Amino acid sequence: MTAAISLAQSNLKHEVSDFKRRRIREEASHLFFQQGYEGTTLDAIAQRLDVTKPFLYTHYANKAELLYDICRTGILQSLAAIDPILDDSTATAADRLGRLVEAVLAIIFDYQEFIVVYEREEKNLDEMQAREIREHRSLFDHKVAMLLEQGRASAEFEVIDAVLTANTIGGMMTWVALWYRSGGKRTRHQIISHTLRMVFSAAGANQKGQSDILPLRHEEGGVKGVDKI
Repeated sequence: MTAAISLAQSNLKHEVSDFKRRRIREEASHLFFQQGYEGTTLDAIAQRLDVTKPFLYTHYANKAELLYDICRTGILQSLAAIDPILDDSTATAADRLGRLVEAVLAIIFDYQEFIVVYEREEKNLDEMQAREIREHRSLFDHKVAMLLEQGRASAEFEVIDAVLTANTIGGMMTWVALWYRSGGKRTRHQIISHTLRMVFSAAGANQKGQSDILPLRHEEGGVKGVDKI
C-alpha cells in the first residue's frame, strides 16, 4: 500500500467519522431543543437516528460531552467565519462590519437550535467547558470591539465605548435565535437588513458608511464561506 493510498483512506475515515458526529449532534440538538437536556436520553437519540446506543458511545463518551459539542458549535462557527472578514485589509471598517453581521446571522439561522440549546442548557455544562465557551464568546466580542476601534480611527464610526458596543451588537444577533421562525412573518433577508441598520446605528456609522453597505448585498440561501460542521 502506497503512502498516498494510506493517506486517502485515513482522510476518508475522518470524513465518515465527522459525518456521523454531525448527524448525532443534529438529532441530539433537535431533542434537547424540543424536550430539554434533562428530558432527553441517549436511548431517545439512538432511536431517532435508528442506531444502537453503543454506536453513540463510539463517538461521544456520554450525553454531557454531546451537549458541550452542541453548545460550542455556534461560537466556533462564528469565529471561523469572521476571521477572514476582519483580516481583509482592502475593505473599509464599515464594509467588514456589514459582512460580519451577514455571516454571523447566516450561522444563527442555520444553527438556531444549537444556539438556543446553549442559552437554555449552559447550566448543565461542566464548569470548565462552560468557561471555555464563555472565553470564546469574549474573544468574539474583543474582535468586534477592535473593528469598531478601527472604524473610529478612520472616522467611519462614532463609538464612545467599543467594548460595550461590541457586546450590544453580539446581543442583537444572538437574540434573533430566540425568536426567529422559519416561514414566519419576516424573511431572513428582512431580518438581516433590519439588524444591519441597528448595528450601524449602534456603531454610530456615518451616512457614507451606511450608504455603502445598505441596501443589503445579501443573497437568499446563506453567505458564501460558511460551512457545516
